[in-house]
Amino acid sequence: MTAPLFQPIILDGLTFPNRIAIAPMCQYSADDGSATDWHVQQWMSYALSGAGMITVEMTNVERRARISHGCLGLYSDHNEAAARRALDAARRVAAPGTKFGTQLAHAGRKASCLRPWEGGGPLPAGQDPWPVVAASAIAYDEGWQVPHALSEEEIWQVVERFADAARRAERAGFDFIELHGAHGYLIFQFLSPLSNKRTDRWGGSLENRMRFAVEVARAVRKAAPRLMLGARLSVKDGVHGGFDVEDAIEVARALKAEGVAYICCSSGGNSPLQKFPSGPGYQVDLAEAVGKGADIPVRAVGLITDPSHANSIVAEGRADMVALARAFLADPRWGWRAAATLGEPIHAAPQLLRSVTTMQHWVKDAQQ
Repeated sequence: MTAPLFQPIILDGLTFPNRIAIAPMCQYSADDGSATDWHVQQWMSYALSGAGMITVEMTNVERRARISHGCLGLYSDHNEAAARRALDAARRVAAPGTKFGTQLAHAGRKASCLRPWEGGGPLPAGQDPWPVVAASAIAYDEGWQVPHALSEEEIWQVVERFADAARRAERAGFDFIELHGAHGYLIFQFLSPLSNKRTDRWGGSLENRMRFAVEVARAVRKAAPRLMLGARLSVKDGVHGGFDVEDAIEVARALKAEGVAYICCSSGGNSPLQKFPSGPGYQVDLAEAVGKGADIPVRAVGLITDPSHANSIVAEGRADMVALARAFLADPRWGWRAAATLGEPIHAAPQLLRSVTTMQHWVKDAQQ
Protein backbone atom coordinates (compact mmCIF):
# COMPACT_ATOMS: atom_id res chain seq x y z
CA MET A 1 0.00 0.00 0.00
CA THR A 2 1.25 3.45 -0.91
CA ALA A 3 2.46 5.48 2.07
CA PRO A 4 0.04 8.32 2.90
CA LEU A 5 2.72 10.93 2.12
CA PHE A 6 2.91 9.60 -1.44
CA GLN A 7 -0.77 9.32 -2.18
CA PRO A 8 -2.07 11.88 -4.69
CA ILE A 9 -4.40 14.68 -3.65
CA ILE A 10 -6.83 16.77 -5.68
CA LEU A 11 -7.41 20.41 -4.72
CA ASP A 12 -10.07 22.28 -6.69
CA GLY A 13 -9.60 19.95 -9.65
CA LEU A 14 -5.78 20.16 -9.62
CA THR A 15 -4.05 16.84 -8.97
CA PHE A 16 -0.79 16.68 -7.03
CA PRO A 17 1.17 13.41 -7.26
CA ASN A 18 2.04 13.35 -3.56
CA ARG A 19 1.54 15.25 -0.31
CA ILE A 20 5.03 16.80 -0.20
CA ALA A 21 5.16 20.56 -0.71
CA ILE A 22 8.07 22.97 -0.95
CA ALA A 23 7.11 26.01 1.08
CA PRO A 24 7.90 29.42 -0.44
CA MET A 25 11.34 30.71 0.51
CA CYS A 26 12.53 34.21 -0.33
CA GLN A 27 15.84 34.15 -2.20
CA TYR A 28 16.43 37.93 -2.12
CA SER A 29 18.08 37.62 -5.54
CA ALA A 30 15.69 39.35 -7.95
CA ASP A 31 16.47 42.39 -10.13
CA ASP A 32 13.69 44.96 -9.53
CA GLY A 33 11.31 42.08 -8.94
CA SER A 34 12.48 40.00 -11.91
CA ALA A 35 13.68 36.42 -11.56
CA THR A 36 17.38 35.99 -12.37
CA ASP A 37 19.65 33.07 -13.22
CA TRP A 38 19.63 32.24 -9.51
CA HIS A 39 15.90 31.59 -9.73
CA VAL A 40 16.30 29.50 -12.87
CA GLN A 41 18.66 27.09 -11.12
CA GLN A 42 16.64 27.16 -7.89
CA TRP A 43 13.32 26.39 -9.55
CA MET A 44 14.94 23.67 -11.64
CA SER A 45 16.34 22.18 -8.44
CA TYR A 46 12.88 22.23 -6.89
CA ALA A 47 11.53 20.54 -10.02
CA LEU A 48 13.90 17.59 -9.50
CA SER A 49 13.31 17.31 -5.75
CA GLY A 50 10.48 14.81 -5.64
CA ALA A 51 7.99 17.31 -4.19
CA GLY A 52 4.61 17.34 -5.92
CA MET A 53 3.71 20.92 -4.92
CA ILE A 54 6.20 23.76 -5.40
CA THR A 55 5.39 27.31 -4.28
CA VAL A 56 8.37 29.24 -5.54
CA GLU A 57 8.63 32.20 -3.14
CA MET A 58 6.90 35.31 -1.82
CA THR A 59 6.12 37.32 -4.97
CA ASN A 60 5.17 40.94 -4.45
CA VAL A 61 2.30 42.68 -6.18
CA GLU A 62 3.91 46.12 -6.43
CA ARG A 63 7.38 47.59 -6.06
CA ARG A 64 6.76 49.07 -2.60
CA ALA A 65 5.44 45.68 -1.43
CA ARG A 66 8.91 44.09 -1.48
CA ILE A 67 10.69 43.20 1.75
CA SER A 68 14.02 44.12 0.16
CA HIS A 69 15.53 45.37 -3.08
CA GLY A 70 16.14 41.71 -3.97
CA CYS A 71 12.60 40.42 -3.58
CA LEU A 72 10.62 38.81 -6.39
CA GLY A 73 7.63 40.56 -7.93
CA LEU A 74 4.93 40.31 -10.58
CA TYR A 75 4.23 44.00 -11.13
CA SER A 76 5.84 44.63 -14.55
CA ASP A 77 6.08 43.09 -18.00
CA HIS A 78 9.75 42.33 -17.33
CA ASN A 79 8.84 40.53 -14.09
CA GLU A 80 6.30 38.45 -15.96
CA ALA A 81 8.69 37.52 -18.78
CA ALA A 82 11.46 36.61 -16.34
CA ALA A 83 9.12 34.41 -14.29
CA ARG A 84 7.97 32.65 -17.45
CA ARG A 85 11.60 32.02 -18.48
CA ALA A 86 12.48 30.45 -15.12
CA LEU A 87 9.25 28.47 -14.91
CA ASP A 88 9.62 27.12 -18.46
CA ALA A 89 13.11 25.89 -17.60
CA ALA A 90 11.84 24.19 -14.44
CA ARG A 91 8.98 22.50 -16.27
CA ARG A 92 11.34 21.05 -18.86
CA VAL A 93 13.08 18.97 -16.18
CA ALA A 94 10.26 18.43 -13.67
CA ALA A 95 8.95 15.02 -12.69
CA PRO A 96 5.56 14.23 -14.27
CA GLY A 97 2.67 15.77 -12.41
CA THR A 98 4.72 18.37 -10.52
CA LYS A 99 2.73 21.56 -9.99
CA PHE A 100 4.15 25.07 -9.59
CA GLY A 101 2.60 28.02 -7.80
CA THR A 102 3.54 31.53 -6.77
CA GLN A 103 2.77 33.21 -3.46
CA LEU A 104 1.32 36.68 -4.01
CA ALA A 105 2.11 39.08 -1.22
CA HIS A 106 2.58 42.60 0.08
CA ALA A 107 5.04 43.20 2.92
CA GLY A 108 3.24 46.32 4.16
CA ARG A 109 5.02 47.80 7.17
CA LYS A 110 7.73 45.09 6.98
CA ALA A 111 8.90 46.33 3.57
CA SER A 112 11.98 48.44 2.73
CA CYS A 113 14.47 46.23 4.57
CA LEU A 114 17.98 44.94 4.13
CA ARG A 115 18.52 41.38 2.90
CA PRO A 116 19.01 38.94 5.81
CA TRP A 117 22.73 38.46 5.08
CA GLU A 118 23.12 42.25 5.13
CA GLY A 119 21.73 42.36 8.65
CA GLY A 120 17.98 42.64 8.01
CA GLY A 121 15.99 45.46 9.54
CA PRO A 122 14.99 48.75 7.92
CA LEU A 123 17.05 50.10 5.03
CA PRO A 124 19.29 52.97 6.16
CA ALA A 125 19.06 56.38 4.49
CA GLY A 126 21.92 55.72 2.08
CA GLN A 127 20.47 52.50 0.67
CA ASP A 128 17.36 53.75 -1.14
CA PRO A 129 14.59 53.08 1.40
CA TRP A 130 11.00 53.74 0.41
CA PRO A 131 7.86 54.71 2.40
CA VAL A 132 5.85 51.77 3.75
CA VAL A 133 2.11 51.27 4.19
CA ALA A 134 -0.08 49.27 6.54
CA ALA A 135 -3.56 48.89 7.98
CA SER A 136 -2.67 51.39 10.73
CA ALA A 137 0.16 53.80 11.41
CA ILE A 138 1.92 51.46 13.84
CA ALA A 139 5.58 50.55 13.36
CA TYR A 140 6.58 46.88 13.52
CA ASP A 141 9.20 47.60 16.17
CA GLU A 142 11.30 50.34 17.68
CA GLY A 143 13.52 51.87 15.00
CA TRP A 144 11.26 50.75 12.15
CA GLN A 145 9.33 53.11 9.88
CA VAL A 146 5.93 54.28 11.00
CA PRO A 147 3.79 53.21 8.05
CA HIS A 148 1.21 55.26 6.22
CA ALA A 149 -2.27 53.95 7.05
CA LEU A 150 -3.96 53.10 3.77
CA SER A 151 -7.08 55.08 2.89
CA GLU A 152 -10.20 53.38 1.55
CA GLU A 153 -9.23 54.31 -2.00
CA GLU A 154 -5.66 53.08 -1.48
CA ILE A 155 -6.91 49.77 -0.07
CA TRP A 156 -8.86 49.12 -3.24
CA GLN A 157 -5.81 50.04 -5.31
CA VAL A 158 -3.79 47.38 -3.47
CA VAL A 159 -6.58 44.84 -4.02
CA GLU A 160 -6.34 45.59 -7.73
CA ARG A 161 -2.54 45.13 -7.61
CA PHE A 162 -3.17 41.59 -6.33
CA ALA A 163 -5.57 41.01 -9.22
CA ASP A 164 -3.05 42.37 -11.75
CA ALA A 165 -0.34 40.08 -10.36
CA ALA A 166 -2.73 37.11 -10.54
CA ARG A 167 -3.28 37.77 -14.24
CA ARG A 168 0.48 37.88 -14.75
CA ALA A 169 0.88 34.62 -12.81
CA GLU A 170 -1.63 32.94 -15.08
CA ARG A 171 0.08 34.24 -18.23
CA ALA A 172 3.48 33.18 -16.90
CA GLY A 173 2.22 29.61 -16.65
CA PHE A 174 1.79 28.88 -12.95
CA ASP A 175 -0.66 26.18 -11.88
CA PHE A 176 -1.83 27.83 -8.69
CA ILE A 177 -1.63 30.96 -6.57
CA GLU A 178 -1.11 31.15 -2.83
CA LEU A 179 -2.06 34.31 -0.95
CA HIS A 180 0.39 35.28 1.80
CA GLY A 181 -1.71 36.03 4.85
CA ALA A 182 1.02 35.12 7.33
CA HIS A 183 4.20 36.31 9.04
CA GLY A 184 3.11 39.86 9.69
CA TYR A 185 2.81 40.99 6.08
CA LEU A 186 0.02 43.26 4.86
CA ILE A 187 -2.89 40.80 4.74
CA PHE A 188 -2.08 39.67 8.26
CA GLN A 189 -1.53 43.27 9.38
CA PHE A 190 -5.22 43.79 8.64
CA LEU A 191 -6.22 40.53 10.36
CA SER A 192 -4.44 41.08 13.66
CA PRO A 193 -5.86 43.40 16.34
CA LEU A 194 -2.26 44.16 17.31
CA SER A 195 -1.56 45.90 14.01
CA ASN A 196 -5.06 46.95 12.93
CA LYS A 197 -6.52 49.74 15.05
CA ARG A 198 -8.81 51.14 12.37
CA THR A 199 -12.26 52.43 13.23
CA ASP A 200 -13.76 52.14 9.73
CA ARG A 201 -15.16 49.04 8.01
CA TRP A 202 -11.64 47.60 7.62
CA GLY A 203 -10.99 47.39 11.36
CA GLY A 204 -12.53 46.62 14.73
CA SER A 205 -14.49 43.36 14.59
CA LEU A 206 -12.98 40.21 13.10
CA GLU A 207 -15.50 40.50 10.26
CA ASN A 208 -14.09 43.92 9.43
CA ARG A 209 -10.45 42.94 9.95
CA MET A 210 -10.80 39.99 7.57
CA ARG A 211 -12.48 42.13 4.90
CA PHE A 212 -9.17 42.91 3.17
CA ALA A 213 -8.20 39.23 2.97
CA VAL A 214 -11.62 38.31 1.62
CA GLU A 215 -11.60 41.08 -0.99
CA VAL A 216 -8.11 40.10 -2.13
CA ALA A 217 -9.15 36.45 -2.47
CA ARG A 218 -12.28 37.46 -4.38
CA ALA A 219 -10.34 39.71 -6.75
CA VAL A 220 -7.61 37.14 -7.40
CA ARG A 221 -10.14 34.38 -8.00
CA LYS A 222 -11.96 36.58 -10.52
CA ALA A 223 -8.74 37.68 -12.24
CA ALA A 224 -7.32 34.15 -12.65
CA PRO A 225 -10.25 31.72 -12.43
CA ARG A 226 -8.35 28.87 -14.09
CA LEU A 227 -5.71 28.76 -11.35
CA MET A 228 -6.24 26.90 -8.10
CA LEU A 229 -6.16 29.32 -5.18
CA GLY A 230 -4.74 28.66 -1.71
CA ALA A 231 -3.65 30.80 1.21
CA ARG A 232 -0.99 30.83 3.89
CA LEU A 233 -2.12 32.07 7.27
CA SER A 234 -0.49 32.83 10.58
CA VAL A 235 -2.94 30.95 12.79
CA LYS A 236 -1.90 32.92 15.86
CA ASP A 237 0.14 35.96 16.80
CA GLY A 238 1.78 34.35 19.81
CA VAL A 239 1.09 37.51 21.81
CA HIS A 240 -1.63 37.98 24.45
CA GLY A 241 -4.64 39.71 22.92
CA GLY A 242 -3.55 38.96 19.37
CA PHE A 243 -4.99 36.93 16.51
CA ASP A 244 -5.61 33.32 17.60
CA VAL A 245 -6.82 29.92 16.47
CA GLU A 246 -10.54 30.66 16.73
CA ASP A 247 -10.04 33.76 14.58
CA ALA A 248 -8.08 31.73 12.02
CA ILE A 249 -10.87 29.18 11.75
CA GLU A 250 -13.36 31.95 10.95
CA VAL A 251 -11.00 33.48 8.39
CA ALA A 252 -10.44 30.06 6.79
CA ARG A 253 -14.19 29.57 6.49
CA ALA A 254 -14.58 32.97 4.84
CA LEU A 255 -11.72 32.29 2.42
CA LYS A 256 -13.13 28.85 1.59
CA ALA A 257 -16.39 30.56 0.62
CA GLU A 258 -14.38 32.67 -1.85
CA GLY A 259 -12.88 29.61 -3.52
CA VAL A 260 -9.68 29.12 -1.52
CA ALA A 261 -8.86 25.41 -1.73
CA TYR A 262 -6.36 24.97 1.12
CA ILE A 263 -4.77 26.79 4.04
CA CYS A 264 -1.06 26.51 4.82
CA CYS A 265 -0.96 26.94 8.59
CA SER A 266 1.97 28.88 10.01
CA SER A 267 2.23 31.34 12.89
CA GLY A 268 3.73 34.58 14.15
CA GLY A 269 5.79 37.21 12.38
CA ASN A 270 3.66 40.20 13.34
CA SER A 271 5.28 41.17 16.63
CA PRO A 272 8.79 40.98 18.07
CA LEU A 273 7.12 40.03 21.38
CA GLN A 274 5.81 36.71 20.06
CA LYS A 275 6.44 33.51 22.01
CA PHE A 276 6.14 30.03 20.56
CA PRO A 277 7.38 26.59 21.50
CA SER A 278 9.98 25.15 19.16
CA GLY A 279 10.69 21.68 17.89
CA PRO A 280 9.78 19.35 15.01
CA GLY A 281 6.22 19.92 13.88
CA TYR A 282 5.51 22.62 16.46
CA GLN A 283 2.74 24.07 14.27
CA VAL A 284 1.00 20.82 13.29
CA ASP A 285 -1.67 21.27 15.96
CA LEU A 286 -2.55 24.61 14.34
CA ALA A 287 -3.11 22.94 10.96
CA GLU A 288 -5.18 20.23 12.60
CA ALA A 289 -7.38 22.77 14.37
CA VAL A 290 -7.99 24.88 11.26
CA GLY A 291 -8.61 21.86 9.05
CA LYS A 292 -11.22 20.42 11.36
CA GLY A 293 -12.73 23.73 12.41
CA ALA A 294 -13.17 25.13 8.90
CA ASP A 295 -13.54 21.80 7.06
CA ILE A 296 -10.84 22.74 4.57
CA PRO A 297 -7.68 20.94 3.39
CA VAL A 298 -4.62 22.13 5.28
CA ARG A 299 -0.86 22.08 4.82
CA ALA A 300 1.32 21.66 7.91
CA VAL A 301 4.69 23.41 8.09
CA GLY A 302 7.39 24.12 10.66
CA LEU A 303 10.60 22.18 11.38
CA ILE A 304 9.30 19.03 9.73
CA THR A 305 12.41 17.29 8.42
CA ASP A 306 12.05 13.56 9.13
CA PRO A 307 10.20 11.57 6.42
CA SER A 308 8.55 9.20 8.90
CA HIS A 309 7.30 12.16 10.93
CA ALA A 310 5.94 13.82 7.80
CA ASN A 311 4.20 10.61 6.80
CA SER A 312 2.64 10.19 10.24
CA ILE A 313 1.17 13.71 10.11
CA VAL A 314 -0.75 12.78 6.96
CA ALA A 315 -1.50 9.22 8.07
CA GLU A 316 -3.05 10.43 11.32
CA GLY A 317 -5.23 12.95 9.50
CA ARG A 318 -3.64 15.93 11.20
CA ALA A 319 -2.95 17.63 7.84
CA ASP A 320 -3.57 16.87 4.18
CA MET A 321 -0.11 17.92 3.02
CA VAL A 322 3.26 18.64 4.61
CA ALA A 323 5.43 21.58 3.55
CA LEU A 324 9.18 21.89 4.05
CA ALA A 325 11.46 24.86 3.41
CA ARG A 326 14.95 24.80 4.89
CA ALA A 327 15.05 21.00 4.62
CA PHE A 328 14.90 21.30 0.82
CA LEU A 329 17.63 23.94 0.82
CA ALA A 330 19.84 21.58 2.82
CA ASP A 331 18.82 18.46 0.89
CA PRO A 332 17.51 19.26 -2.62
CA ARG A 333 16.46 15.59 -3.04
CA TRP A 334 14.50 15.36 0.20
CA GLY A 335 11.56 13.91 -1.72
CA TRP A 336 13.80 11.05 -2.82
CA ARG A 337 14.96 10.55 0.75
CA ALA A 338 11.35 10.32 1.89
CA ALA A 339 10.54 7.79 -0.83
CA ALA A 340 13.54 5.62 0.09
CA THR A 341 12.66 5.83 3.80
CA LEU A 342 9.04 4.82 3.22
CA GLY A 343 9.75 2.15 0.60
CA GLU A 344 8.25 4.09 -2.29
CA PRO A 345 9.70 4.31 -5.83
CA ILE A 346 11.94 7.26 -6.64
CA HIS A 347 10.84 8.96 -9.84
CA ALA A 348 14.14 10.35 -11.08
CA ALA A 349 14.93 11.94 -14.41
CA PRO A 350 16.77 9.46 -16.69
CA GLN A 351 19.99 11.43 -16.34
CA LEU A 352 19.86 10.91 -12.55
CA LEU A 353 18.78 7.27 -12.37
CA ARG A 354 22.27 6.01 -11.52
CA SER A 355 22.07 7.95 -8.23
CA VAL A 356 18.87 6.32 -6.97
CA THR A 357 20.64 3.33 -5.43
CA THR A 358 23.04 5.73 -3.69
CA MET A 359 20.12 7.49 -1.99
CA GLN A 360 18.62 4.14 -1.03
CA HIS A 361 21.95 3.03 0.48
CA TRP A 362 22.28 6.30 2.39
CA VAL A 363 18.84 5.84 3.90
CA LYS A 364 19.46 2.18 4.74
CA ASP A 365 22.77 3.01 6.40
CA ALA A 366 21.15 5.79 8.43
CA GLN A 367 18.45 3.41 9.65
CA GLN A 368 20.94 0.82 10.91
